[in-house]
Amino acid sequence: MKQADLTRQRLVRAALELFTSQGYHPTTTPQIAKKAGIAEGTIYRHFPGKQQLLNELYRGAARWAAQLVRQAESPSTPPAESDAARDRLARTAELLVDGARREPAVVRLFFFQDLAGVLDDKSREAAREFRGALENLIAHGKSEGTIRAGGVDALAAAWLGVVRVALERILTREWGVASAGVRLCKEAAWDAIAAAD
Repeated sequence: MKQADLTRQRLVRAALELFTSQGYHPTTTPQIAKKAGIAEGTIYRHFPGKQQLLNELYRGAARWAAQLVRQAESPSTPPAESDAARDRLARTAELLVDGARREPAVVRLFFFQDLAGVLDDKSREAAREFRGALENLIAHGKSEGTIRAGGVDALAAAWLGVVRVALERILTREWGVASAGVRLCKEAAWDAIAAAD
């Protein structure tokens, strides 16, 4: 790997850690440079500025989250038809929870940082891609009759709102990935959108 690529990786990792530990606005480019072990001017060889660096990180996090949903959509063993939506949403929750354990900064950036004022159009589109993938899973469940009537956007938001509780507890290390709380959140997320029996 070239030195420039290694420097960029250190820069991205340092920025991600600082943006998610102290916030975007309080983080300065000198802090990012110091944490990455580079001169501040080096940042501008890779990115036009701090906002563009954040947007690249955010788009990567959004693509990662959307990929997890797509991964859950095509399981290696197809679930029984009647449980397809439930199983795929449970798998999505498992992948997100495991992601919170493996890549906590990525999960913090995408799911828990208030960045609306600094995201560019490409980043907003990447976030819509994630929401669209999740809404697609919900729409399939509606067509199967296993998910209640209602707008897929609202149902997806309800499901994700409950799953975010588990993600937050994983990030704060209050819960482990196999804890009873995580299992309860996955069940509650399903119950929030499931069709009545």
